[in-house]
Amino acid sequence: MVIDVLSATITQKSVIRQMMELYFHDLSAFEDIEIDEHGLFGYKYLDPYWTDDNRHPFLVRVEGKLAGFVLVNQHTFLPGSEYAIAEFFILRKYRRQRIGKTVACRIFDMFVGQWESHQTIENKIAQQFWRKVVEGYTHGRYSECETMDRGFKKVIQSFRSERLQ
Repeated sequence: MVIDVLSATITQKSVIRQMMELYFHDLSAFEDIEIDEHGLFGYKYLDPYWTDDNRHPFLVRVEGKLAGFVLVNQHTFLPGSEYAIAEFFILRKYRRQRIGKTVACRIFDMFVGQWESHQTIENKIAQQFWRKVVEGYTHGRYSECETMDRGFKKVIQSFRSERLQ
């Protein structure tokens, strides 16, 4: 199976914006988020991914077909952290095939340094996924803590990436 993780161009921003709606639909089962009067969740932080050097948008393709996206940034919670998975989405049809794990590991390899992955405390499915991915990637060399962010309790996995792509 061919899995590609590609930097998203400005012309692909609308593709990520569309998939973002599916992503937030999934998250709405765990978080108190609502659609607006136009039937959209929206994401006010998307535009800076093409203007801020500290933000990195990626599209995921499986066998050439769109399968998800990843947004990486440097807005972290813990002192010393350099990179964070801001948003991570794999379409349901591609889940439970190790595609998400492959994508996450490729992203970690692209940015050597101290990483964070965080999930809301209610999203047990995401916590299970990220613990498994980070455990495997680091061979168990990671830490986990909880923090509060804008009224939401979060679980954070913290670890170091030392591989180069």
